Amino acid sequence: MLERSSSSYRRRWGRSGALGFVLPAALVAVVFAWLVGLVRVPGLESPVPGVHAQIGGVPAARLEAAKASLNAIAVKGRAPKTGYTRAQFGQAWADTDRNGCDTRNDILGRDLADPTFKEGTRNCLVLSGTLHDPYTGKTIEFRRGERSADVQIDHVVPLSDAWQKGAQQWTAEKRLEFANDPANLRSADGQANQDKGDGDLATWLPPNKAFRCEYAVDVVEVKGEYGLWMTQGEHDKAGELLAACRAE
Repeated sequence: MLERSSSSYRRRWGRSGALGFVLPAALVAVVFAWLVGLVRVPGLESPVPGVHAQIGGVPAARLEAAKASLNAIAVKGRAPKTGYTRAQFGQAWADTDRNGCDTRNDILGRDLADPTFKEGTRNCLVLSGTLHDPYTGKTIEFRRGERSADVQIDHVVPLSDAWQKGAQQWTAEKRLEFANDPANLRSADGQANQDKGDGDLATWLPPNKAFRCEYAVDVVEVKGEYGLWMTQGEHDKAGELLAACRAE
C-alpha cells in the first residue's frame, strides 16, 4: 500500500515537474524576445543598448511631429480601386514646378551622388550617377539607356493606395501635385520598387531595416499633409514603427 502511494506520488511529481520546467522556458523565451526588441511591452522599454536603433531614427522634433500627425489621421476601410488608372494623376513626371526639368530627372538629380547631365539640357537630363539606395542598402551605378530601370522613382505613398484612401475625391490638379511632390518621391532600387507595388505600411517595408523608421515617418508626413486616411492595420503598424524609432 505504501509502495503504491509512493509510486503515485512520483507520477504526479513527474507531471508537475515537467510542467514547471516548460513554463519557465516559455517565460524565458518571451523575456528574451523583449530584450532583443522582437516583442514590445507598452510602458516597459528593453534595457539592452541598441535595441531601439534597429529600425533607425530621425530627429526628435520630427519624430514627435509625426506621432502627432499619426494621431490625427483618420482610420477607415480601403475604398474600392474602381476607376483607378495612372492617368487619374495626370501626365507622368510633369514639370509641375516649372523649372524646365521633368520630375523624374529632378528627383534623380537630387538623390544621385555625382550626377552627370546631358549637355544642352540645362542640367536636366541625368545621364549617370550613384545611388546609395536606402530601401535595400545597395550601391547602384545608374546609367541612362538599357539599364535605366535599375533606378526607379518610387511614390512613397503609392498612387493606387492614395486613390483608395481619399484621392478619388480630389481635383485633378491636386492629384497631379501629389504625383509630382518631391516629398512623396524617392529614387530607389528598381526591383525593390517593383516588389513594393502599391503596398502600404501594413504590407510592405524596406528590406533595409535601418531605414524603416524614416520610411514610416515619410509615409505619415505625406498622408497627414494630404489628408489621406489609413486602414486600421496600417495605422497600427505606423504606431508600432514610430514607437520603435530612435529620437536623434
